[in-house]
Amino acid sequence: MNEYVSGVLDDLKKKYYWEKEFLQAAEEVLESLTPVVERDPKYKAAGILERIVEPERVVSFKIPWQDDKGNTRINSGYRVEFNSAIGPYKGGMRFHPSVNQGILKFLGFEQIFKNSLTSLPMGGGKGGSDFDPKGKSDAEVMRFCQSLMTELYRHIGPNTDVPAGDIGVGGREIGYMFGQYKRIVNRFEGVLTGKGLNWGGSLVRPEATGFGAVFFAEEMLKANGTDFSGKRVMLSGSGNVAQYAAQKINQLGGTVISMSDSAGSIIDENGISGERWEYLMDLKNNRRGRIKEYADEYGVPYYDAKRPWGLTKADVALPCATQNEISGDDAQELVKNGVIAVAEGANMPSTPEAVEVFLGNKIPFGPGKAVNAGGVATSGLEMSQNSMRLNWSAEEVEEKLHTIMVNIHRSCAEAAEEYGTAGNYVNGANIAAFKKVADSMLDQGLVF
Repeated sequence: MNEYVSGVLDDLKKKYYWEKEFLQAAEEVLESLTPVVERDPKYKAAGILERIVEPERVVSFKIPWQDDKGNTRINSGYRVEFNSAIGPYKGGMRFHPSVNQGILKFLGFEQIFKNSLTSLPMGGGKGGSDFDPKGKSDAEVMRFCQSLMTELYRHIGPNTDVPAGDIGVGGREIGYMFGQYKRIVNRFEGVLTGKGLNWGGSLVRPEATGFGAVFFAEEMLKANGTDFSGKRVMLSGSGNVAQYAAQKINQLGGTVISMSDSAGSIIDENGISGERWEYLMDLKNNRRGRIKEYADEYGVPYYDAKRPWGLTKADVALPCATQNEISGDDAQELVKNGVIAVAEGANMPSTPEAVEVFLGNKIPFGPGKAVNAGGVATSGLEMSQNSMRLNWSAEEVEEKLHTIMVNIHRSCAEAAEEYGTAGNYVNGANIAAFKKVADSMLDQGLVF
């Protein structure tokens, strides 16, 4: 890092020393930008780095709701509106006990660059609550969502801030929040994405993040003279992203050999496809069971309290669970076991030590802000359909998504090469995304 970049990061660490995930994300971006700010001093002169690392607005509020026994419950709610230079704030709502302002700042900061890479007019934001929907009845979830939206509606809108789903927020939660928003403002408008198909949702939206991650990984493999055909692919997670990543990998001729949840991992050498994939979908989406039940059903190994990374050999790894799930030691195991590409289907699932291992061993490594941009890209396509009062076919949406992911890969590769780090997708993604946002900030003058 040069003096300007390191100075911005040092100030950030002093100011927000307790927000570890946010600082990790900021450091990863800022250290990529040294060649950009050295080549073009206009960014330093306008204080762009100091401005881009601070949210434009953070809203926090309490969410009172009543459980089925009539007890009053209180949760915390947040919306971090990080940057609106290229469009309205766009990013998911997360319901999980781990949610706090620092986690949402990390996610919102990443969202700025992820959205920029899609080439769609969307700024970066993120929100959520420490509410846990697991074990709650539909009525409890509805009352919670209605209470949340009674405050959140003041801060969002189709041209201001357009939330979506994330961990703990699926179609049920989006529906309850949208219904309360419509009730309060007396307007039917595209204020949320991930809506039901009957009332403004987009086809392929559930599949989009997983499909998009595979499309990006496919381009990485093609750049190195190969593809998914015949490849052993290791996935983590077993939720929406992992499920549809597995489906697309199967379609492209790969074999998905692992999945996991918060309790442990399975290894299925026969591949999680066909009837087995359908069983997994029912297990996780309808019965909401644990991955161990899959192991019991098909007689495959189950590893309690372990991620899959060091458990067997694989050609490609797609971490699709949560942040910092691949440690430096895990990365070493993947390299030792022959991995030829790693693509992040989740948000920042690799620790800095793991990223260093992959890059140091010349393993093509796709960062989450590029690889998992397919979800928000299709949310952007949903916004377009809402604005035009149209519904595109599944084939049209998937074709547009594929084109977006191919273009993101090309942008990352070209930016990395332009700034002297050919093949480094981390630098390429950060540089390509930053320049679009930073130049827009310059055009609009000293606001926020």
